[in-house]
Amino acid sequence: MVNIEEFISNVVARAAEELYGASENLQIQKTRKEFEGDYTVVVFPLLRASRKSPEATATELGEKIVASTPEIKSFNVIKGFLNLVVDASFWAARFREIVETENYGMAPQSGRTIMIEYSSPNTNKPLHLGHIRNNLLGYSVATILKANGHNVIKVNLVNDRGIHICKSMLAWQLYGGGETPESSGMKGDHLVGKYYVEFDKHYKQQVKELVAEKGITEDEAKKQAPIMLAAQEMLRKWEAKDPEIYSLWERMNGWVYEGFDVTYKAMGVDFDKVYYESQTYLLGKSLVEDGLKKGVFFRKEDNSVWIDLEADGLDQKLLLRGDGTSVYMTQDLGTALSRFEENSLDDMIYVVGNEQNYHFQVLKLVLKKLGYEWSDNIFHLSYGMVELPEGKMKSREGTVVDADDLIADMIGTAREMSDELGKLDGCTEEEAYKISEMVGLGALKYFILKVDPKKTMLFDPRESIDFNGNTGPFIQYTHARIRSILRKAAEAGITTEGYSDATLLPEEIELIKALSEYPAVVRTAGQQFAPSVIAAYAYDLAKQFNGYYHDHSILKEENAVVRALRLTLASEVARTIRSAMALLGINVPERM
Repeated sequence: MVNIEEFISNVVARAAEELYGASENLQIQKTRKEFEGDYTVVVFPLLRASRKSPEATATELGEKIVASTPEIKSFNVIKGFLNLVVDASFWAARFREIVETENYGMAPQSGRTIMIEYSSPNTNKPLHLGHIRNNLLGYSVATILKANGHNVIKVNLVNDRGIHICKSMLAWQLYGGGETPESSGMKGDHLVGKYYVEFDKHYKQQVKELVAEKGITEDEAKKQAPIMLAAQEMLRKWEAKDPEIYSLWERMNGWVYEGFDVTYKAMGVDFDKVYYESQTYLLGKSLVEDGLKKGVFFRKEDNSVWIDLEADGLDQKLLLRGDGTSVYMTQDLGTALSRFEENSLDDMIYVVGNEQNYHFQVLKLVLKKLGYEWSDNIFHLSYGMVELPEGKMKSREGTVVDADDLIADMIGTAREMSDELGKLDGCTEEEAYKISEMVGLGALKYFILKVDPKKTMLFDPRESIDFNGNTGPFIQYTHARIRSILRKAAEAGITTEGYSDATLLPEEIELIKALSEYPAVVRTAGQQFAPSVIAAYAYDLAKQFNGYYHDHSILKEENAVVRALRLTLASEVARTIRSAMALLGINVPERM
């Protein structure tokens, strides 16, 4: 299929070369809406070679292009900017290509293998709103990268070890009374999260008592609190594979995994492989030993191992504690090495919040110093936090927005609002639930993914389910509306066969232009790891179609050839909306 941007670039470059013997650094962009034209050429880089004014150069170049290129109908010049008008026959040919292309917008195989890690939950609490942004972003970027022809491996690294896990385990031992998911009726991840909050409550109380009784500072009290000392001892026992502690750890983590699986399924995300930190941290330790031998790391008097990055504008970084236990950096080193070696990766993307920007800067630098050149192919897809109108969330204080609760609320709100607007009239109860689920999740996903990942975002559930404006339900409803038109046409025996694109209306050309941009949009989203690019495109296409449909009848059009064209155009818009929304992990309903 013709790459339109490439075609225009080649046409302009050829004309500039023939006229001036120069075609470098030419900028070509879409013409702004207030001017006539499809593509605008910035001619200023040609002035040295043309030795003419910007207007004269643009006019000469425009005349040359129109005379030699039948696809370019006309041109106009505004202050040295050359606006090219593409002939309708060119857009008609592009439309035929779109209709005939089976997986329109999808790129051929690139031969690159990319691993993307997202989710990365801790097994001491359920998933919350912040995790939802992480999972939706990671899953969507993976899907977009696949659409760009890459071999993509989706992975989850479960933080299943460390002091935070021991806090939940210890609190359950001390205050749980043998409570289980079965006896409490709670999801396993919720039950374990309950004891993480319980630990924090007792820890704060002990710190307060120590400050009052011993007259020590709060920082000193935090170090001396018996419950914290017991949690640290539990971690040491776990690393020593103490049978009782290890068995409790396996049991409680099992509860959490069952809970996570339910949430992942509800969210519509999955993984090709799950890594566990408990299985990777030892490899990290061996890397640290190698680094010590090479002189990359150094050992302090308390036996802890560090790397000095002050010469690189950073600070000293801990790699192993004095008691031999590992830190996050230790296991991330080991995990990175095993992934690149096992999978022959070209790139590794970590979807992790922006509070870890420094961590990944250090990770890449340490790997580089250890001699691993592939460290340059590690990319941290950093994203901002999700905030609510009432402020930030804190999991240890139990003030998070639980992912399961939010998903259920979104589906319930979608049902309520759809009922109010009569969008479920005539549906069976089963159909009504499926549509409500699709709309509720679509609203949540679109609201989160339409925002640039780097930005902190404010999430407003009710605003996200609006059927008007830049929302998932608006785009879903547009798709359902087109599918309804196509069903009615089929029922009336009206087909799209024999359509003619000989007399395209300006609005139809604009829709074809929008459709023709889809492959470039998918490519840009893949290069920038930005689902927001796809979201903006889907919204603009839906909005544009609605404007067209408002002004031009489809089923009531009496000219059969024109009617067939409009049905075909509507069908292609629906197909492209469906494809774009799928890249965001969003399903679109057939009826609504």
